[in-house]
Parts: sequence; C-alpha cells; structure tokens
Amino acid sequence: MDTLEATQPKRSIFRRWVVVVIVVVAVLAIGVPYVYIHFIEGSSPKKFSLTSVGGAGATVPLDGAWSVTSGSQAGYRVEETLLGQHNTAVGRTSDVSGTIEIAGATVKTGKFVVDMASVHSDQRLRDRTYAGRLMDTAAYPTSTFTLTKAIDFSKPPGNGVPISMTATGTLTLRGVTRIVTAHLRAEHNGGTIEVVGQIPVKFSDFKISTPTFTGVAQGQDHGTVEFQLFFTHGRGNPTPTTEVTTPTTFPARGSGGPPPGGGGAPTITTSPTTVAPLQLK
Repeated sequence: MDTLEATQPKRSIFRRWVVVVIVVVAVLAIGVPYVYIHFIEGSSPKKFSLTSVGGAGATVPLDGAWSVTSGSQAGYRVEETLLGQHNTAVGRTSDVSGTIEIAGATVKTGKFVVDMASVHSDQRLRDRTYAGRLMDTAAYPTSTFTLTKAIDFSKPPGNGVPISMTATGTLTLRGVTRIVTAHLRAEHNGGTIEVVGQIPVKFSDFKISTPTFTGVAQGQDHGTVEFQLFFTHGRGNPTPTTEVTTPTTFPARGSGGPPPGGGGAPTITTSPTTVAPLQLK
C-alpha cells in the first residue's frame, strides 16, 4: 500500500510534465513560424499601384513609340503555406524591356521581355527552386508578352487622368505560349506613361509544376504575373524577339482549345535577327 501511494504522486508529476512538453511543442510549432514570417522575414511587397495618380506635368504628344525605362519591374505573386502559416511569395526583377506604339486613341502594338533569370524573392531556397525545377531559366531565360489586339480608347486619355483597361495578348513562359488577358491601370503624366497590371496564370497551362518545397512550403497551382512599367517617348534599345514558327497558339484552359501538352504545340525558337513589331489592323 505504501509503495502504491508513493508511486501515484510520481505518476501525477510525470503526466503534468508530459502535458507541459506537449503544450510547449505546440506553441513552438505554431509560434516560431508565425514570428519568423511576420516579424523576422517581414510582410510581402505590396501589389503594384500607380505612383503618380492625379499628377500632371508638361504634356508630350501620345502618338509614336514609347519605350520601357528605368524604375520598371515585373515578377510573380503566389499564395503559399510556409512553415504551416499563410504567406505570399513575391519575386521581382527590374530587367524589363519593351515598347508600345500609339496612334491617336489606340495602342496599336506592344511587346515586353523579362529576364527570368534575374527574378528574385526574399528566400534563397525558393529562388533556387524557381530558377531550376519550376522555370528552368537556363533553358528559358526570358518570358514575353505580345499584344495581339489593339487597345482602343474612345479618345486619347487626358494628362494626369488614370484609366483602367484590359489587354489581350500572348504570354510565353517556360517556352509555352498562351493567349491571356492582362488587367491594366495606366496614367499619362507629362513625358511619362505608367502602367501597372496583373495577368492571372494557371501553372499547368504553361507546363509549370506547382511550387513545393518539401517540409517547408506548399504553393497554390496558380498565381499572378504582375508588373509596373514606366515609358518614355521614343524607341530605346531593341528588345530580344521570339518567333513562333507555327501559327498555332493555344488559348488558356477552359476556352475550348486543345489541352496543354497536346499535339500541335507551338515551337518557340529565338530569331537571330530583330523581328518587326506585330502590326495590328
């Protein structure tokens, strides 16, 4: 009897320690990732927005060519679960080039090239996976957006007046070209045009794997290509051009076109010479 009574307090103490250990482990499992993501790593960069809304400077005529200039950025935004916590993964680069051609109240042509190898986020592990398994930037160093349908305004936008619009074009990611819709907001401010935009992307449409980092993060199967472009009047340096050697371009999934990876996929080759911008009529 004495032995039994002596062991009961020990068991009670042991149980309390087990409970304490479980609670501590649970707190660490939840609290440490939360602290890391929200206080050490910091919040993700905000979505791009116009920087000079309502501003006005010396007016430059809109007609003619406008080239991407310094301050421009492009990249991706993907929602993920990082260390058990919700997080927004953002990668960006300032290595962007391109031009648009405006005539009257119409943006007639436009083409933009992004150096994919220079896109970086705040996580080296994510960047290594992005450059390797996901985007294979060694084999596909650039991505391209080409306007395929003119953007027609009822009248030329006023100086310092922000406007919203959509643009239809082809987006090439990882060597695969799809028809996409870009959601844009733009402003003509004196000698500069600023455009911010987003292009929703389903990764499987471009044969891109879902972003995963074993034991660390799990990304969603879709994301957003986002950009902030500043243009100045005139032509800058010619942008690298990509030529589609077959006329077939798949529409995005759900629009009735052939499934990704099916027959007739466009073959993408790099042209050794500059290809004239797409002329839309």
